[in-house]
Order: sequence, then C-alpha cells, then structure tokens
Amino acid sequence: MGAGRDDRDDDAAGQRVFWHRELPPLSAEPAGEHWVEARSDAVPYRHGERDRLWGACVDSLNAHARARLLQEITRLGGSYAHVLDEAIVAKVDRARGEYWLEGRYDYELYREPASSA
Repeated sequence: MGAGRDDRDDDAAGQRVFWHRELPPLSAEPAGEHWVEARSDAVPYRHGERDRLWGACVDSLNAHARARLLQEITRLGGSYAHVLDEAIVAKVDRARGEYWLEGRYDYELYREPASSA
C-alpha cells in the first residue's frame, strides 16, 4: 500500500481495492486489465515548495483514485481491483497560481465466480 493510503477506502462488505503487493482473494478470477485517471484537489502554488505541495495533494489524489476505482469496479460488474502500476505527475498553472497532482492507475479487475446453488 502506497504512502497516504489506508484500508478505509472500501465499503462495509470488505476490502475491494488492493494496492501493488496486496492480493485479492484466491477465489477471485481475473476479468481484464483496465486503467483510471484521477486528479487531486488544487492548492495554492508557491515556487520552491515542491515537497510541501506534493504532501498537500497526495492524500487528495489517493482519495480520488480510490473513488474512481470503486466506481469502475461497480460499472464493470467486478468484485475487486488490484492496482498494478501507477504514474503520478505534478501539474502547475502559474496563471491561476495552482498546483495539483494527476495520476494514472493500471489495474486488473477481478470477479468472484457465481456461486452454484
């Protein structure tokens, strides 16, 4: 699990988003690779404060990424998402004086097999 992430991103039914080394249940079957993008909330930009600005945005980015992953799990009829890779880029709009992070998250969708009754 990456920095700033916690296990509270999932609903009462249990964990649905698994980050990197975390693995979904063994009973789940792969259902295709996908990706989502997310953006943090913007914060006021100040030149020379890169570390502080990153820290101010990373929790927001992670929250938006978790929300997008949960949306896609539901939209695609899946049970879990296993994030395999992520790329995060810092963005600056000097005209507006804003700084934010954008991320792309590659993940494998998993589905629990239909129970035979």
